[in-house]
Amino acid sequence: MASIDVTVRGGGIFGLSIAWACLQRGARVRVIEARTWGAGSSGGLVGALSPHVPEAWNAKKAFQLESLLMAPGWWQAVETASGLPSGYARLGRLQPLPDDRSVQAARRRQDEAAALWRGEAEWRVIAATGAAWEPLTPSGWLVRDTLSARLSPRMGLAALVAALKAGGADLIVGEESDAGAVVHATGMAGLDSLSQDFGAPLGTGVKGQALSLRHDARDQPQLFVDGLHIVPHADGTVAIGSTSEAQWAEDGTDAQLDTLLAKAVAAVPALAAATVIDRWAGIRPRAASRAPLLGAWPGRRGHFVANGGFKIGFGMAPKVAEVMADLVLGGRDAIPADFQLATLVQKSTGRR
Repeated sequence: MASIDVTVRGGGIFGLSIAWACLQRGARVRVIEARTWGAGSSGGLVGALSPHVPEAWNAKKAFQLESLLMAPGWWQAVETASGLPSGYARLGRLQPLPDDRSVQAARRRQDEAAALWRGEAEWRVIAATGAAWEPLTPSGWLVRDTLSARLSPRMGLAALVAALKAGGADLIVGEESDAGAVVHATGMAGLDSLSQDFGAPLGTGVKGQALSLRHDARDQPQLFVDGLHIVPHADGTVAIGSTSEAQWAEDGTDAQLDTLLAKAVAAVPALAAATVIDRWAGIRPRAASRAPLLGAWPGRRGHFVANGGFKIGFGMAPKVAEVMADLVLGGRDAIPADFQLATLVQKSTGRR
C-alpha cells in the first residue's frame, strides 16, 4: 500500500466510522485493532439510535440531531460499498406515559420537537391501541417519535469493515506501527491512557449488560420503557438492554439480565414465549463531561482522540466521523466546545 495518511487505532464504531469518512475523502487509511473488530463496547446487541428529549436544547442535542438525520444516507453508502446489510431502519420509537402529568409534559414537547427538529421528524402523543407490539401504559397514552432508528451493532461493524476493505484501507488485527496522523479511538483503554497522561480522571467505565431474544418484530418501532430499550432487529431478534453499573465484581453477564428480561415481558407480554439466544456484557467508556470526547491530543502533535460515546456512540457516529475527518485531514475544527478533549483537560487539570 502507498504511504498512509491516517492511522486509526481502535476497531469500534468511532474508529471504523472515522476511517470510513477519511477514506471517502481520498485519504489512505490504516486501521489497527488490538483484538477483534467490535471487541469493546461497540460489539453489543442493542443498537438503539434515539434522540434526547426535545427540550432544554444544547450543542450536544443539536449535534445528535444532525447525526441522526445523516444516518439513512450514511449507512446506505456503507451498505452499497460493502455489499452487506447494516440492519439500519428508521422505524421510530414508542414510550408509555404513566400518568396525566407525563402526558401533559409530552404534549408540550410536541411543539418543541416541531421547531427544534425542523419538521424532519415528529414527537407526538398518541392513544394506545392495545396492539401486541405496544408497551403497556397506565395512562392509555404513548409518545411516538419518528426520529429514532435501529441498527444491528455487529452487522453495522461488519459492513464498515467490508466497506473499508473494498475501498483499499489497510486493516490490521494485532499490532503495527503508526503512520501519518493518528486517531485514537480505543474505548476504555484509551480513556485510561488519557487520564494517566494528564494526571486527572477524564472518565470512567460503566458496565452494561444486554440480551437478545428470538422474536420477529423486524418492522416494528423500538420501545423505551422505564429506562429499558426493547429493539427489534432485521434478523428476527429483539435486543433488550441495558444495565448501567458503576461498580461490578465480574466483567461477564449475571442475574441482572433476568431482571431486564422480566421487565421487558411485563412491558410487552408478547415477549413471554421468546427464547433467549444471546447475552452480552461490556465496559463502556464514559467521559467526565458525559459527552463524546473529541479533538486534538494536547501536547502530542498529529495525534487525535475520539472516545467516550457512552450509550450514544452509534447514533453519534456519522457526525463524529465527519467532524473528525474534517479536523484530521483539513484542519477544520467544527467540534462543539463541550466535546473538545482540550476543554475537558483544562477543566480537570487547570492546564491549557
